[in-house]
Formats: sequence, C-alpha cells, structure tokens
Amino acid sequence: MYSDSLNLNLTDCILEYDGSFDGFLCAVHEFYLLKLNQVEIQKEGSAQWALFAKRIKVITQLPLAEKVWKRFKIRVGGSACSQVFRAFLSEEIGIENALLRYIQHALSSPQPIHSDFSHPDVLKVSQMVKSVGREKHRMEAFVRFRRTKDGIYFAHIAPDFNVLPLISKHFQERYADQKWMIYDENRHYALYYDLNKVEVVELHLKEKLELHKNPEGVYDEQEIEFQELWKDYFKSTNIKSRKNDKLHTQHVPKRYWRYLTEKLPGN
Repeated sequence: MYSDSLNLNLTDCILEYDGSFDGFLCAVHEFYLLKLNQVEIQKEGSAQWALFAKRIKVITQLPLAEKVWKRFKIRVGGSACSQVFRAFLSEEIGIENALLRYIQHALSSPQPIHSDFSHPDVLKVSQMVKSVGREKHRMEAFVRFRRTKDGIYFAHIAPDFNVLPLISKHFQERYADQKWMIYDENRHYALYYDLNKVEVVELHLKEKLELHKNPEGVYDEQEIEFQELWKDYFKSTNIKSRKNDKLHTQHVPKRYWRYLTEKLPGN
C-alpha cells in the first residue's frame, strides 16, 4: 500500500487517492500510520503540484477502509460519521482536508464536536452537510420515473452533489414492487433496483444517447401517452389568475423543472 523508501519524519506531503470514500478513508489511515504533519489529500488527476511536497499514491483497500470507518464510529459515534460521509458527498474542492482536520478534532476532543462552530472545519462540514441534505430531499421530491419498453422505470438527474447513495433507501422502500433505475448525468453512474437489491451500474455512451435523442425508441408507448395526458391535466387545472411565478419558483426552483413532466418543452 505504501510507496518505497518513505521518510517517516515527512512533514510536507500530498496523499493522492482515487476519489472514492473508501480511498479517502485509506488516505486518513496513511496519515496516521506515517505520523504526517503538514499534509493534503487530493484526488488523482486533479492533484495540484506543491513545491518540495512528497507525493504518496494511496491504494484503496476495502477491508482497510471498513476497519478505519468502524474504529472511527466506535470512537466518536454515528452522528459524526454521518457528518463526514455527507460532507464528502458534497465534492467541494478541498473538502478532504477539512474532513481530515474535522476527524483529528473529533478524535482529540473529550466532548462531541458537532456543535462546536467556533472551529472553522466543524462549521465548514456543517454547512456542506446542510447543502447536501437539501439536495437529497429535493431529489426525493422531484424525481420522476418513466417506464421503458423493457419494463424498467427510469429517471435521470443532474444533482449539484453526489446524493445517489443517500436517496437509494427512500426509493427502494417507496417503489419496492418495481424495477427502477436512477441515472446521475453529472457523475455517469446509476442505481438499479431489480426487486431484490440496489446495485451501482454504468450506462454506455450509446444508451445515454438513445435516452436523449430517441425517447420513442426507449420508452413504452403507454408511458408517452400518459405523459401527454398529464400535461393536458396540468394545463386544465392551472388557473392563470392565481398564478404566482415567484412563489412557485421558491418551492420548485427552475433547475428542477427538467425532471417534471408538466414542465417539459411544449407546456
């Protein structure tokens, strides 16, 4: 797992990881194992060069990541773990380093730190957690499924944050009797539920293009008819004299309209 000929007294170091949460946990483990002082954790491919910095490539090992996560949960509790995971999903630039300092603070403090907003990293993590939480709830509220010709209910989203891991349970419980797939266009992966379990899958480029350029060839004919009926119903119940665009966009921001059948072009 470790680079050859490492200096254990290293004080200025960059840890490169694969961008996954498991990889981040392995980087945290390496930080403590090597007793590093000044360190930055950066994703591979986006790492910035730092003068005189030693670079260490961290290899993700799932058993090690699980071990680190389990020990951290025992030490600081489930609430702090949830904070760390949700903040990581924000994908904010530099969030790894804020989380490393957050973890250090949590492990060294005799008291829970979740409300210690005088600490800049606790405040930063708390802000990211709130932002991710809002996006999670909006995705749960605004996601709309469309039935494909092979009987799978499909939805595509483009959230600001990587919330698929957080909304999986909600949709599995709500649509337990249907096969469904939710595709994140920004991160190029999807959740697929096969009536038994949820799996992470990837769509090929050809499949992505079909969904956008040839919807009639992908979606069930009855689904397309249903969408047209829903659009007509929405128009007929929309009373123009009571229309309040400002209030409407407060409750349903425009960036979520692309998920709603009644907001699709032509309405």
